[in-house]
Amino acid sequence: MTTDDTVQRILTTYDTITVVGASESPEKAAHYVPAHMQARGWRIVPVNPRGGTILGERVYPSLADAPPPGLVNVFRPSAQTPEVARQAVAAGATALWLQLGIFSDEAREIAEAAGLLYVENRCLIIEQRRTGLAAPKASEASEAR
Repeated sequence: MTTDDTVQRILTTYDTITVVGASESPEKAAHYVPAHMQARGWRIVPVNPRGGTILGERVYPSLADAPPPGLVNVFRPSAQTPEVARQAVAAGATALWLQLGIFSDEAREIAEAAGLLYVENRCLIIEQRRTGLAAPKASEASEAR
C-alpha cells in the first residue's frame, strides 16, 4: 500500500483523532491542525500532560488515560515518537500519523510490527485539503473497522 493509499484509508475510516501533544495555543500547529479537522467533522481527543480543555474537549494526560484510540496523530519531536508508538500499540490504536517534519524509523517499525496503518512527515490539513474528504459518519467509521 502506498502512502497516498494509507492517507486515503485513514481519512475515510476514522471519525476520531486522538492528538498526542495537542496545544491550547492557537498559533501552534498542534492546535490549528486539530481545529481544522474538528471543523470538518472529526472528533478530537486531545492528549497533553497539562490537562484542561482544548477545542472544547477534555484533555487526557496520556494515551493510557484517554478513551481507546483508533487513529493517533502525533505532535511531538521525532526522538519521542518510538515511545508514543509503543503507547499507541499498548492502548489499542490501529493507525499512527506523525505530522509534517516528524519521522522515525523506529516508530515505523513498532507501528508496522503491530499492524498499525502508518504515516509520517505529512500534515493532516494538507492531506485533507488535497483529498477533499470530510470525516466519515460515526456509523460508517465503526463499520469500516
